[in-house]
Order: sequence, then C-alpha cells, then structure tokens
Amino acid sequence: MRVIDHHIVGSGSAAGGRVSDVYDPNTGQIQARVTLGTQADLDRAVAAAQAAQPAWAATNPQRRARVMFAFKALVEANMDEVAHLLSSEHGKVIADSKGDIQRGLEVVEFACGIPHVLKGEYTQGAGPGIDVYSMRQPIGIGAGITPFNFPAMIPLWMGAVATACGNAFILKPSERDPSVPVRLAELMREAGMPEGIFQVVHGDKEMVDAILDHPAIGAVSFVGSSDIAHYVYNRGVAAGKRVQAMGGAKNHGIVMPDADLDQVVADLSGAAFGSAGERCMALPVVVPVGEKTAVALREKLLPAIEALRVGVSTDAEAHYGPVVNAAHKQRVENWIQTGVDEGAELVVDGRGFKLQGHEEGFFIGPSLFDHVTPDMQSYKEEIFGPVLQIVRAPDFETALRLPSEHQYGNGVAIFTRNGHAAREFAARVNVGMVGINVPIPVPVAYHTFGGWKRSAFGDTNQHGMEGVKFWTKVKTITQRWPDGAADLPRGSEDGGPSRIQDAFVIPTMG
Repeated sequence: MRVIDHHIVGSGSAAGGRVSDVYDPNTGQIQARVTLGTQADLDRAVAAAQAAQPAWAATNPQRRARVMFAFKALVEANMDEVAHLLSSEHGKVIADSKGDIQRGLEVVEFACGIPHVLKGEYTQGAGPGIDVYSMRQPIGIGAGITPFNFPAMIPLWMGAVATACGNAFILKPSERDPSVPVRLAELMREAGMPEGIFQVVHGDKEMVDAILDHPAIGAVSFVGSSDIAHYVYNRGVAAGKRVQAMGGAKNHGIVMPDADLDQVVADLSGAAFGSAGERCMALPVVVPVGEKTAVALREKLLPAIEALRVGVSTDAEAHYGPVVNAAHKQRVENWIQTGVDEGAELVVDGRGFKLQGHEEGFFIGPSLFDHVTPDMQSYKEEIFGPVLQIVRAPDFETALRLPSEHQYGNGVAIFTRNGHAAREFAARVNVGMVGINVPIPVPVAYHTFGGWKRSAFGDTNQHGMEGVKFWTKVKTITQRWPDGAADLPRGSEDGGPSRIQDAFVIPTMG
C-alpha cells in the first residue's frame, strides 16, 4: 500500500505512527495511507525553517521572484500529471482539477511581481533634515492549514505569497487528498526554493493544535468550516499569532425579473453542481424575484438538471464526479432528508445514484429543492454538495435581505439587465464578494479574496495586496544625519552644505 509521507527536511515519520486512509472516490476503495504527524515532526519542520529562513529573507526579491517563475513553468509542464493525481484523490473531473491548479498559479503569477509590491514608502523632509521611510519585512515562519476541496489552489494562494515575501512556510493539507500538496512542494524545491522554506506536514487535529501552539510560528492562514475557523482563530490569537481563518458559505444568486433566464440556468448548472458542489464559492441558493420569475426559472432548470452527466473523474464528458468520501456523501444525503422533513419540496432527488461499473463510488446525483424558507436548517447551514435550493422572494428588498441577514457572507450574485438595481444591490448587500451576472465572483489574483460574518475570522484577506500585508510586518524608520562631522565644511561659503543648528524636532511638532 502506498504511504504518503511528510515533505520536510530530514527523514520521514517514525515507524509505527498513526495513519489515515486515502480513498479513490470513483471506486470507494482505499488507494493509499497518509502519515499523521506528531509534535516531534512539526518541531523538525520548524527547526529546518528557522535554519533556512534568514538567508531566504536576505535574498533579494528579484531572485525570490525567479524561483516563482521557475515553479510556475514546472507546474504547467506537469499539469496533466498533477491534475490526474488531484482527481484521483478528490474526485473532481479533470477539467475542474486543472482549473483548481490554474487558479493557484494565478496567485503564483502575482507573487512573481513581489519586487514591486514589497516597495516601501518614503517621505523626504518630513522635518528639518528628517526623512521617514517604511519597509515590509517577513514575519519569519508562517503556516497554512488547508481543506480537501482545493488541494492545489488554496495551498498556492497561501504558500506562494508567504514565501515570495521572504518567509518559510509549513503547510498542513487535508489528510483526505494529501498527494498534490506534496507534489507541489517537490516542484517548488526543483524550481530552486531552498530546503526548509516550503515544507508539508500531514495530520489531523493533533497537528493543527501543535501548529497553533508552536511559539516559533508567527502567522497561520486557514480555510475550512466556520466552526473550525472560529476555533483556529481564537486559539491562534490566544497564542499571540497573526491569524486569518476563512469559513463556510451559503452563497445566493438573486434572479431579477428582467434577467436572461437561459444564461442564468447555464450559470447555475456549473455554479451549483460543478465539482459536486464542494466549493465555498458554489451557488447553492437561487432567489427568483416575483412568482412569475420563480415559475419560469424552475421550468427551465428541470431539463438542465436532467442533462447533467455524473461520471468518474476521468470522464471528459462528465459535468462532475463523486464527492470526496463516504462520510461526506452520507452528510449531504442527510441534509437532503432534513430539507424534506422541514417541508421543502424535493423536486429532484439525487440520493441513491449509482454509476454503472462504479457502484461503490461516492456519487450523488443532482438535487433540487423548491419552496425553501429562511427558517429551515437546511437553508441556514452549508450543505457542500450538489444540491440547489430555490427560495422565492416577492420583491427586490426581500431578495436583498436574504443574503444580508444570513450567518454566512462569502459571496453573492445578482442576475439582471438593470444597471441601477445591480449598483444598488452591490452597494447595500452585507456580503464580502459580489458578482453582477457572474455566478462565482472569485476575484482575480491581484485583488483579494475574503468573506464577511461567519465566513471569515480576522481582518486580512487572502492573496493580492491583502495577502502581502498578512505575511509581512511594517517597520518605519525616522532618520536624521547630524551636521558637524569633522570632514565636512562648516559653511556653505566653502562649497559644502550649511549646518543646521536647530535641535531635533519631531516632524509633527515642527
């Protein structure tokens, strides 16, 4: 049986340690086992990071950028291999896996520009003979704790910016699909990253707690469920760390009466069901405004859902593949039953789906609920599966309140031809990322990603300049070079600078 070990400096874990099963979601069979690390494993990774980080931080940013350029080229050259590896453990179709990798590489591209974004500020003459400047310096050692649903993208979001800024980075990926993060670390090393700067440790809660408590780790970035995000944030901050913790979501799509319903349905098919709904930026709630809109939307959704093809991850014709494991499949099906018990109308039931020849795989068919109401638990909580819920709204104001008052505030979309309605919605909605006729409003890499309310804990977002701010600390220098050195002329009549006789004055006082 294949064993997936840490990617850290020195030997692997001690023999006889704990392991966790890694499944092939297409067959339901165990394909590998991953080592679950201990405090001792983390200590070795931290020691290696401490040894390597000062020299890496002292490396000029152009050279650090060249490692990013080389790494990007290596990942692109190995795209097919990495995508198939990702799909084999996660279950998403190959096209989605390549998208997962590509969105991560876009942040690597941003990190290639690190010499520019690390430039500080400078004020000449802030006071008599006084100049003030600032510099951004790395925090030292950072850590990332990442979820199963994007095993390439999210590690790259964190690790590329963290290391480009001059930090050492320790990644703790999900134990459900750990192979891609290890492969990325290998390619990073091949690209010229010094040993000890980008390491991977595997584990479960024991490793998470060890990371949060370790005194040498200065910052932790997390993506996962909201309850765990809240826990990570509180424990990390209590240990004196800088923490950003991204949580769950329940993203809404508002459909105005003037929307292009054919385009809406096409967008919903991918946004609600793509990657089996295992995305924090999926669109699992659609809110038609007005009864006429609701009836027309439902009528168009049914044939589109009927046409969805569920298949193995290597099926080029499949729209989505299996979910990650049996426990998650059961969780999604339990939420479907909860919706039924709460009185929502189950229009399409995806439970019990079996793929011929892969009957033991973790497949779920697409499900559609109608007449869902805001008081239902199935609406309040994140299902994280191929389930779309219709919540009917009588008017614009009601539609605006639904995402604004929801506990999650990651993303939201509005579909309309009315510019005033779109502008009003974008300005007033209480959600962190907004799409206008864009179903999944994930910002491009040089902007920033982050939700509001229980979708994010901490005040700094992922990637873009927000990411640079998170992985660096600002140092500000106020300088004055006193006059009167022995080798300088004492007066301007000698051709040199005149002496400034004034005593030091704080710039804001002068």
